[in-house]
Amino acid sequence: MAIADVTIMGAGVFGLSVGYACAQRGAVVQVIDPNGVAAGASGGLVGALAPHVPENWNSKKAFQFESLMMADGFWSGVSKLTGRDVGYARSGRLQPLADDAAVALARQRAVTAAELWQGKATWDVISAEGLGPWAPPSPSGFVVRDTLTGLIHPRRATQALAEAVLRLGGRIEATGTPQGKVVWATGWRGLQDMTARHSRQVGIGVKGQALLLDYAAPDAPQLFADALHIVPHCDGTVAIGSTSEREFDDPAHVDHQLDDIHARAIAAFPVLADAPINERWAGVRPRSRSRAPMLGHHPFETGAFVANGGFKIGFGMAPLVGEVMADLVLNGVDRIPDAFQADQNL
Repeated sequence: MAIADVTIMGAGVFGLSVGYACAQRGAVVQVIDPNGVAAGASGGLVGALAPHVPENWNSKKAFQFESLMMADGFWSGVSKLTGRDVGYARSGRLQPLADDAAVALARQRAVTAAELWQGKATWDVISAEGLGPWAPPSPSGFVVRDTLTGLIHPRRATQALAEAVLRLGGRIEATGTPQGKVVWATGWRGLQDMTARHSRQVGIGVKGQALLLDYAAPDAPQLFADALHIVPHCDGTVAIGSTSEREFDDPAHVDHQLDDIHARAIAAFPVLADAPINERWAGVRPRSRSRAPMLGHHPFETGAFVANGGFKIGFGMAPLVGEVMADLVLNGVDRIPDAFQADQNL
């Protein structure tokens, strides 16, 4: 068995994206995860690749924008290499506007989007009339339509990334001895471990519950209404999520809070009222203290690295996270924004 150049601890989307980027550059990669591929939050249902609002620009928003613009090439490359459909689409998104004040604010954001999104995507305020049945009811009569938002099938994408690492000569194991450069991408449990080794909280796990409906809306934009993501996947399902629970006993247990999510989704989008439920899901997402991804040199493991804290934007950030981490791990080149540096969460 070849000695690995890079060991990734954790087979979620961050860990596998780093492993994929390193393997593409010729490194021998091993991934170790006792729970298997996509066992945590990366095995969820929703897959909304939604941008931050185009205002108050900062390094986090700029990084996310660059990564979202990379998404098509990144995921099509994974699909081509593996023959797997990851369910990616640059679908766009519709958001209802509640009143005249919301319309005015949205129109201001359209101006800033034209500059900040560099003409590569648009944020428009349009009439809700004539949009057809796949549109959220809007009290103001207007909705925001942006063309930057994408969607992906989380499980399919994570499994495809794992297959891509294997096809590039890597290996994925339940147990093993770390070899070479070590990258810790162990999700919320990893944040807990770091907190236990520090004098204050490094990060937490935030539980989310989501459901999958049997409703086909091929090529439709996703919707964002009442703080819910409503995502029409390529396989004839619609995902709805999610809760944000900082206190929980069982990470995988679904309860009445998911019933509330379902009811709110139907109220915001009545066309889903009769759609059967295919699946209920719960999982825990890793949220760093700063709410930004936590990347770079590991603060407690000498010579090691960390890629954690994807929280709700992990899949959107993953293409660029993989690249900047590969730059650092393999070449010692640090392109990670200051706000994402691991020591900023300490």
